Amino acid sequence: MLGQWLGAAVEPNDEQEPPTMENPQPVAVPGRPAALSGTDTVAYRTDFPDPCGDEETRATLELAGLYGHARIWLNGTFLGTHESYFTPWRTTFDPEPENELIVECRRPADAFGGIYETDLLPAERCVPGIWWEASVEPHGPVTITDLSVTPELEDDGGSIQAAITVDAAEPIDDRVTLSIRPKGFRGGGTMERARVVAAAGERVVVERRIEVRDPRLWWPRGFGPQHRYAVHAKLGEQEQIATTGFSTISYGDDGLVVNGRPIPARGFNILPGVGPEETVTRAVEANANLLRTHAHVPPPKFYDACDEAGLLVWQDVPLTGPVEYNPERGIEISAALVDRCESRPSVAAYGVHDDPRSPFETPLGSGRLARMRLRWRAWRTAFDRTAVDALADGIETDRPVFPVMGSPGTDPDASHLYPGWEYGTAADIEWLTGRYPGLGDVVTEFGAGSLTEGREGALGTHPAFDHLDDTPIGTQHEQGRTLKHVAEWLRLEHTDVLAAFTLQDVRPGGGMGVIDANGIEKRSFDPIKAAYEPVQAVVTDPLTPGAVGVTVINDTHERVSGTIDWKSGSRSGVINLDAEPLSRVSVGGAKVDDDAEKLVLELSTDGQTVRNQYRLP
Repeated sequence: MLGQWLGAAVEPNDEQEPPTMENPQPVAVPGRPAALSGTDTVAYRTDFPDPCGDEETRATLELAGLYGHARIWLNGTFLGTHESYFTPWRTTFDPEPENELIVECRRPADAFGGIYETDLLPAERCVPGIWWEASVEPHGPVTITDLSVTPELEDDGGSIQAAITVDAAEPIDDRVTLSIRPKGFRGGGTMERARVVAAAGERVVVERRIEVRDPRLWWPRGFGPQHRYAVHAKLGEQEQIATTGFSTISYGDDGLVVNGRPIPARGFNILPGVGPEETVTRAVEANANLLRTHAHVPPPKFYDACDEAGLLVWQDVPLTGPVEYNPERGIEISAALVDRCESRPSVAAYGVHDDPRSPFETPLGSGRLARMRLRWRAWRTAFDRTAVDALADGIETDRPVFPVMGSPGTDPDASHLYPGWEYGTAADIEWLTGRYPGLGDVVTEFGAGSLTEGREGALGTHPAFDHLDDTPIGTQHEQGRTLKHVAEWLRLEHTDVLAAFTLQDVRPGGGMGVIDANGIEKRSFDPIKAAYEPVQAVVTDPLTPGAVGVTVINDTHERVSGTIDWKSGSRSGVINLDAEPLSRVSVGGAKVDDDAEKLVLELSTDGQTVRNQYRLP
């Protein structure tokens, strides 16, 4: 309904007059105009006719994904500012026959741009602008502009707290109808009414707590169904719908506990730029049950897809790197973030400050001397936690909060471990977690990079590639071996949360993803997919000719019985297995043939077979 948009780089100022747009060019909104990459302040303008018909008198303008500090003018009137891109900006207005909308977006002046203010992303993905939605919706003089819902579980049942925002251009004394309907499953619905009283020109918020009898719980995939509820708020012809679900999530001695039961979490970090539905689909294909939103907040469709697929979400505050910030400002940002996420049953935890120090920007080698250097760098990396702890303490949520996510030496609450990439070899994960107790409990980053083009690619000059094969295929195989070894070791050690960095590359040429920038699986995809199987047989000894031990990982809530068929060159055999829920069971061994190129384990149980393959050095 909005017209063609024009965009231009402008000089920032704090006046309430619209910016001067010199040489504006057509741009797509919502979107990130690549032609304006590297610009600190961008102004956008569009003209649109009166959208109202015969029975409509007013309209609501909504802008979502406004990055970062935005100022808005409508028909020459300054309407205000907006600073949290993950919260939609709305206004209700009386349209004129012809309308002009101008939006100025500038880079954040504080530290809460998160990943968008780093070099992890290409510049064209970080252009200040209107990223998610720009719409005008016509309606009558009274309308519902927002519906927010908060689920609550209690000893004798559950309830949903609904808050309905009503904008009234004329007096109203009416009732809004609230109904709760099970989404995708059979169950009893609920309907209630709440009185709405407002004077002309008044905006009111009506709150109502709605009882839900015998609430059905939302579970992560593999542990139960993803029950959700649709909440409908209707006032006259106006209706808003919000979807939510019931889950409890905590973290403690039993690890990550969902609905009272321990849930081992494994998955990936994600970076902005890939479609939400595609991201979730590929993560499920890789046997993930968790995604970490690395130092950013995705659009609402991402959370919809995770809720539906049963993927847990580790939600970061948009804060990363060695930056200084005001904790009070961080608490404001976090409050808005929690407000947007509290209806989501999939949101499992909040991470606050990502990588406050980076001691391993220059990779170390391997061996005894490299370990000594690692310990030295870790010792020198200590930093003052005052600000991050104050911010974390101010986050009001019933979900776990992890203040620091970082490398050894930062006293992390969630660890970033890169053996085989930043230091040592993949096998050093055993020494690392032994040298620093607690590092292996929650691991929000591990991994290695690989190329999809030659050394001139995106990561081709990274020092960590110096010891690798020059070919993209060689680096991808090495990436797969590193991911596989680290993931399997940490799972053997009962790591509670495990997230590889990252699911998909953001640049052509290569990156830390197991999927390239074009959406094609690398040769590292299948190894991490196998390592993430809920029930899997893994090798626990170095892969050399001779006998190797085999252990079964059972990360389900069910007892597992079956067989493991193994084959290496001319040698083969069968092992019986019986594993209790959430257990690690040594089941015997296999023998690696002197001339074999690989060892293959096939675990069969209840008519299902999963394969784990080891390429020999």
